Amino acid sequence: MDKIKVDNYSTNKNFKITDYETFEDFGKSDKELKKELSKIRRELGEFQDTIYAHGKYSILVCLQGMDTAGKDSLIREVFKDFNVSGVEVHSFKVPTELELSHNYLWRHYLVLPAKGKFGVFNRTHYENVLVTRVHPEYILNEHIPGIHTVEDIDQKFWDKRFEQINDFERHLAENGTLIFKFFLNLSKEEQRQRLLRRLALKEKHWKFSPGDLKERKLWDEYQHCYEEAISNTTHEHAPWFAVPADNKKATRIIIASILLESLKKYKDIKEPMLSDKIMANLDSYEEQLQGE
Repeated sequence: MDKIKVDNYSTNKNFKITDYETFEDFGKSDKELKKELSKIRRELGEFQDTIYAHGKYSILVCLQGMDTAGKDSLIREVFKDFNVSGVEVHSFKVPTELELSHNYLWRHYLVLPAKGKFGVFNRTHYENVLVTRVHPEYILNEHIPGIHTVEDIDQKFWDKRFEQINDFERHLAENGTLIFKFFLNLSKEEQRQRLLRRLALKEKHWKFSPGDLKERKLWDEYQHCYEEAISNTTHEHAPWFAVPADNKKATRIIIASILLESLKKYKDIKEPMLSDKIMANLDSYEEQLQGE
């Protein structure tokens, strides 16, 4: 299979969801796609060891998408060959009372990856310009000075949030965090089929919520909010990628490939060398061990 072209999935300041495909299979069978992913993720896992040993960069992977876009299974499959000590996954649900007593970025700061590690955000700080924008009444729970009613939440409020998020990510990038943001571009029809499967298969019942149907009715509003959020927050130091999500196997290959190809461009990421003093005495260390 040909190497994935990262630029095919890059976004810009005029992001339109309809400009990007929702389905991809690269002309390959499911078996072939599964084999290709196995190869890429194994290489990515090996490179993670080098990043861990290098210890100067942290990697933040942000996953956003509509319900049923496949975020959970993607995380399981893409990072399967990682050393578990080198990757941490955090899923952000409805904010708790404690989280609401702080600013909206607080809970994300708490779980940022340490240098040498990958951090995966399953839903992210962008929920604060997506879900809360579609449901502005949620903002009132944040007890922000000057915001007393939904009518107080205007376009300037959202523009300020985009600015705050950009500042947050710029601060991370300037201090050694490599940021990758993925929008899983799911079609409305594929979401319908996946929701029907959740209803049809007993083992998937736990994934279904009537709230999924309520949110589905707001599909167009969410699409608009995604377009505006991505357009306002995609930067060279914190790029957004729009990845087709109707075929989960291809989605996983694309994201794993983007991570691997992008990280390989950092030529300074390499395993640290032993000091000259230690190198000069390797033979004596070996003799000591052999003599035991």
